[in-house]
Amino acid sequence: MSFYIGLLHYPVYNKGGEIIASAITNLDLHDLARLAKTYGATRFYVINPLTDQQDLAKRICQHWVSGYGAHYNKDRQEAMSLISIVPTLEVCIGEIRDSEGETPVLMATDAGKDRGKRVNYTLAREIVACTRVVMILFGTGWGIAEGLITKADYCLEPIIGVSRYNHLSVRTAAAITLDRLFSPFARPQKDS
Repeated sequence: MSFYIGLLHYPVYNKGGEIIASAITNLDLHDLARLAKTYGATRFYVINPLTDQQDLAKRICQHWVSGYGAHYNKDRQEAMSLISIVPTLEVCIGEIRDSEGETPVLMATDAGKDRGKRVNYTLAREIVACTRVVMILFGTGWGIAEGLITKADYCLEPIIGVSRYNHLSVRTAAAITLDRLFSPFARPQKDS
């Protein structure tokens, strides 16, 4: 089984509900690359159509993969080498299809309304276990645009904490998601 993670910067919502392209952050690159490596992802795709944002991400990655950072911290080099920067989700899916010989099953994440083909984590673990190629897509800003959510094969249920507050960073949500899907220690979730 191969799985990929993607961090989508467009199309996502801003606080006002408008569709935007969000900015790439240094923390997201480092933390999600380390997460991807820890849980055995094949590749971590950073999806952003803005060339200045792509250039920024490429400079950061270059520093850690082949620049001074590669010699300074080999563990970081190993994780950061998983990153691929692409302009669109379609390019990402095409690269995976070319590499794997099939289109990945797309699981989107969404902390908002009940949109798309919603699945709980118990069912999602079963789907992942019997699927050869999976792409787990995380959104930035205030979430992935509805048009894209409805095109995904599945949409994971939101992560619900113990309070009414529900605005996790994408890094935190991704860590919880991958642990629930891939950790042998994850407890089965109750059906929602």
